[in-house]
Amino acid sequence: MFGIGHGVSAFVTHAISLVSEQASSGASRPVPPDTEYASVRELGEQMARPGGFTSADLVGYLQDRIRKLDPQLSAIIELNPQALEIARELDRERAAGKVRGPLHGIPVLLKDNIETGDTQQTSAGAFGLVGAAAQKDAFVVERLREQGAVILGKTNLTELAGFRGGPDGLSSRGGQTRNPHQTDAQVGGSSSGSAAAVSAGLAPLAVGTETSGSIIVPAALNGVVGFKPSVGLLSRSGIIPASHRQDTPGPMTRSVFDAALMLNAMSGRDVQDSASVEAPQGVDYTALLRPGALKDKRIGYLATFSANGETLSVDNSPQFSKTLEVLKAQGAILVPVNMRLADATRYGELLFADVKDELNDYLGKRQGLPVRSVSELIDFNEQRDGTDTDHQPVLKEVDASTLTPEERKPLWDGLIQDFQGTVDELISGQNLDAMVSDFETNSYFAVAAAGYPGISVPSGKDDDGVPTSAYFFGPRWGEPKLLAVAHGYEQAAQVAIKPKF
Repeated sequence: MFGIGHGVSAFVTHAISLVSEQASSGASRPVPPDTEYASVRELGEQMARPGGFTSADLVGYLQDRIRKLDPQLSAIIELNPQALEIARELDRERAAGKVRGPLHGIPVLLKDNIETGDTQQTSAGAFGLVGAAAQKDAFVVERLREQGAVILGKTNLTELAGFRGGPDGLSSRGGQTRNPHQTDAQVGGSSSGSAAAVSAGLAPLAVGTETSGSIIVPAALNGVVGFKPSVGLLSRSGIIPASHRQDTPGPMTRSVFDAALMLNAMSGRDVQDSASVEAPQGVDYTALLRPGALKDKRIGYLATFSANGETLSVDNSPQFSKTLEVLKAQGAILVPVNMRLADATRYGELLFADVKDELNDYLGKRQGLPVRSVSELIDFNEQRDGTDTDHQPVLKEVDASTLTPEERKPLWDGLIQDFQGTVDELISGQNLDAMVSDFETNSYFAVAAAGYPGISVPSGKDDDGVPTSAYFFGPRWGEPKLLAVAHGYEQAAQVAIKPKF
């Protein structure tokens, strides 16, 4: 029904094998075992050390790891055939004394809805969007390249970022992404491949995108850090859209510090995205990430959460109780709060109408694709996959939307203001530095609807061996303080986990 099913396609498998063989023949220094789980700082120190491995060595090592492991995971949808060439050029720059920044020579994976102006596809996992490559890099990709990052390839995702309909992590092009910790466990969506790849050590860094939970959920389920910034902090130019009111790219990494480094690299004013013009400029998001950051911080926590339709006390969540104990032991002042639920009755209706207009506009402007509109994409999918079952229910709902932009604007304005109020009332009313909740509370939805920042940080594993996560969030443009709190928790908890293959 969805094309190739579990595993990568024969074409992608061949491409991965070919690139890996090229990498192996060019590697000049062995890369030590477990390098796949090194931090950006550690990788940079190795590349700067006389006799240490190079960026090209690292790229070749990761390409070989992808060739061996990704058939189990289907996290990678396409490798960049230019990655080794780019890495070698960056190695020459380093040898000549030019280092662009902390990401110089560091491999980065991109979700397959982020444009690259090279030979790679930007398809959101859909065969209907396979054709001519994009004409230029997305703004955040330009920034990453300027900082010396090596674009290693594209990651799998829930097709059309979840707006086709189907299981999390499944796309026609990439098959079914699997959770590296347990291949039958939930992988989350829609940035499934980015989360699974970082978790599995296929790359140190990845970029995901989120409209509502698409960074936070897969990061939590795969045991990595996922940071969803305030809407507008990172430009959306060159990213296949859903809603300009909700969309944002964001880092997916193995540490809070590395997520902050990625924010430093990707942020910047983009005249093509009006929301980014309002964002703070020139901020060093690593500046507050230091020991003792939690002392005397007022952190609100949700005293109740919902499970299976039942409202439960935080005492019923042993994992979250441990998170609170860690925060308290570091000197944080914990404040129990109850979060008001904003009215989300029309959220889906408004979102689908946005998706219809913005995706139609995108497809109409993108050159060299087999479809030029949502309705043409639906027809393409039916011709390719048949009509025996409804394999694109969400996309059909999107196409059936009738709300005009003029009708939507006041409704969106009121809804977003209401969701912002649910966070602002707590932060301001209780004089809080940040909020924390168990991932299972689904508070990430309210934060996403408000356009506010949130970060998922691993907190351990449950009885089934599946990762658990603590979720921190705060007000608009509150990234520096939020990152400091999340980093303080991460360093104290020390629960970074690796999957066992």
